[in-house]
Amino acid sequence: MLRPIENPHSRVNNASQRWVLLSLLAWTAVGIVFAMPRFTSAAVWWFTLRTSLAQWWAWGLLVPLIIAMDRRLPIAANNLGTRLTVHIVIGIPVTFVHSYLTAVLQVLMGVKAWPDAAGLGPLHEALKGEFLWSLLVYLLVVGGWQAVQYSQQYLASQLRLERLERNFSEARLNVLRMQLDPHFLFNALNTISSLITQQPKLARDMIEQLGDLLRLSLESGRRQQVRLGEELEFLGHYLAIQKTRFGDSLHVIIDVSAAARDVMVPSLILQPLVENAVRHGLSPRPGGGTVWVRATIEQSVLRITVEDNGVGLGEGWNNRAGLGLGVTRERIAVLHGVHEADLQIDPREGGGTSVRVSIPASTAEAYGHE
Repeated sequence: MLRPIENPHSRVNNASQRWVLLSLLAWTAVGIVFAMPRFTSAAVWWFTLRTSLAQWWAWGLLVPLIIAMDRRLPIAANNLGTRLTVHIVIGIPVTFVHSYLTAVLQVLMGVKAWPDAAGLGPLHEALKGEFLWSLLVYLLVVGGWQAVQYSQQYLASQLRLERLERNFSEARLNVLRMQLDPHFLFNALNTISSLITQQPKLARDMIEQLGDLLRLSLESGRRQQVRLGEELEFLGHYLAIQKTRFGDSLHVIIDVSAAARDVMVPSLILQPLVENAVRHGLSPRPGGGTVWVRATIEQSVLRITVEDNGVGLGEGWNNRAGLGLGVTRERIAVLHGVHEADLQIDPREGGGTSVRVSIPASTAEAYGHE
């Protein structure tokens, strides 16, 4: 079904109508507030209200003129002293214009007669008692307009800053991802090269699995976050390569709840964790060992644990991570912040190593993915 094309001029007209209505309501409210102290009796309150409304509606009519003059001033916005002096000079004739405009509105509202609005009468009334007050109102209008401009500029600068920070974060994530992809590919090719002469059939099987891995990597494209279920599929192909190499000496136990599989996680988060367990934990150990991959949701936090019963961290370990885990830790910090996400490496009870990742449990729908 075709949607009607919206006319941009209608949006502008609607915005202008809303602005005029809000301005009328605001100046009417000010006029009522200033008229209320002068309500002395039921006989004159209506006359007093009309007089006050005419005075403040006149300022409402002058606001576009005041804004136009302020915009045309050839003075820098940060030169407040000069701008104030110029506005005081400009405000003098504007207050006189206001007095005549007020008189015209009062005639239209039945407060004055036309002869009273002509000649020097309004000018005398302005000089007699309301000149300084009118000049102050003019400066308040200018100040209000300057405050609106400043708030708009501040919001625009904040939006630009947020956009720059977001672009910087995305660029940083892309750099980290580009570090991780060659790291993984180099390790996989190194494994294949070690078997290609001695066990060519196993090498061919590993090449097929590597092809599936690269296909999944290309399908994920530049997505920084994917479903945990997709990560498990990617991990399955990686483990197929490792099992081809290690055979029955490598055991992998995966325990991931159904709810956790739909949580968005940084792409390529599981593979470096498992690679670290296999390469540094199980490979040096005679007879191989077991890797456990667990994921649960606890209090809106996804907790991923990768453990192995390998050789452990060894003496002198100081919680420093290699390239794979280091890049993974940094990507988690960029995506979720250091206060909302974490990656910890600790000795496993009973021997081996335990890596724990905690990130906010946001589902795919929260990111707008299908």
